[in-house]
Amino acid sequence: MRISYLADRPELAAQLIPGLLEHWSYVFREQTAADRAAKFNAHLNREDLPIAWVAHEGDLALGTAALRKTDLEGREDLGPWLGGVFVAPSHRGRGIASDLCRVVESKAHAQGVSRLYLFTHGQERLYERLGWSTIERTEWRGYECSIMSKVPVSSNKSLERTHER
Repeated sequence: MRISYLADRPELAAQLIPGLLEHWSYVFREQTAADRAAKFNAHLNREDLPIAWVAHEGDLALGTAALRKTDLEGREDLGPWLGGVFVAPSHRGRGIASDLCRVVESKAHAQGVSRLYLFTHGQERLYERLGWSTIERTEWRGYECSIMSKVPVSSNKSLERTHER
């Protein structure tokens, strides 16, 4: 598996769109494939936020994650955020989400970010294993969720070596 900036492999985003639409359909009923593609296009950066990464094996997209200035409506006072973590269902359970999170965290650390945030509803255990702590419970689009935070650290490996995994 390799993790690349989405800016370096933008053609892989299209493979993730159907899974993302299905995964978030209960929240974003009105969202279209064109909406998702536009969101990916906004993340085609390497230094300026938002930045997205894609996990892949050759030309097969496995998952994605992003570093964003803001990610939760009404909580623009917090940031930046780890967001958009998604792994295709057929590739879950392999540590891909954890690897994506570590790459995002390493980039945040390299950019001098002192605290990183995320929100989740249902994946608290995953993030706790990665060192995140819940700082608040809130509601997002009618669903209870947790806001979590972490002081970002650099991965033991360089991003390039992490990408080669």
